[in-house]
Amino acid sequence: MKKVRALVLIGYGINCDWETEAAFRLAGAEAKRVHINDLILRQESLANYQILALPGGFSYGDDIASGRVLSNKMKTYLGDELQRFIGAGKLVIGICNGFQVMVKSGLLPGFDGGYRTQRATLTFNDSGRFEDRWVHLRAEDDKCIFTRGIKRFYLPVAHGEGKFFAGDDVLKRLEEDGQIVFKYARPNGQAANGKFPYNPNGSLNDIAGICDSTGRIFGMMPHPERYLYFTNHPNWTREWERLKRQGAQVPEHGDGLQIFKNAVEYAKDNF
Repeated sequence: MKKVRALVLIGYGINCDWETEAAFRLAGAEAKRVHINDLILRQESLANYQILALPGGFSYGDDIASGRVLSNKMKTYLGDELQRFIGAGKLVIGICNGFQVMVKSGLLPGFDGGYRTQRATLTFNDSGRFEDRWVHLRAEDDKCIFTRGIKRFYLPVAHGEGKFFAGDDVLKRLEEDGQIVFKYARPNGQAANGKFPYNPNGSLNDIAGICDSTGRIFGMMPHPERYLYFTNHPNWTREWERLKRQGAQVPEHGDGLQIFKNAVEYAKDNF
């Protein structure tokens, strides 16, 4: 069986690429960081990969709006190649800035197979400041390939423009079609209901991540690649003591790794 290949996009201002590459390698993929200009100049081809990852960061300095410049560049120079990639049944994940790029380019929510029309946005946090904290998430649906089997999550966020915003018609359809993957939650798993800091940015309907109707195209604001190891947890020493006293095994890896494992396993089974 050929090894699953994951392309991790890099470029001006993207800064979570090394962690994302490491995540896919830990999950069993052959991951490679590829500059967007190498794709544009055809020195690399998306066709050689089964997974495309758009990492977090501040692409092009977020000078116009988070993800806007990169999304326009991808649509202009890679639009047709992206459509072929998606049409071949392959996987795309966007994290934080990558999620912003996907929403603003139209890759998400991708209603009716339309991946070129913007229907939502990610805008300034209600707090008016950059939010760097850990948040609780709860899974809303099992449609997404990347999140199957995941019910609850505790992951970090780090963004200034993470508020998911869309019209009532789009929000309703996301709910009805099962395309809302994660919502921000309270520590007990109950809905955040927009309350800060459980919902760190004021996202409508507490939306933290969405997918397309196939479950193969996925974007989220929190960072799973920043919780690959148990010791990445902010309270790992306390948790270590608790588990030891209970006689339980201390895990090596963090919860975030499962998202990448799910993607790699799907790719192994389908390509």
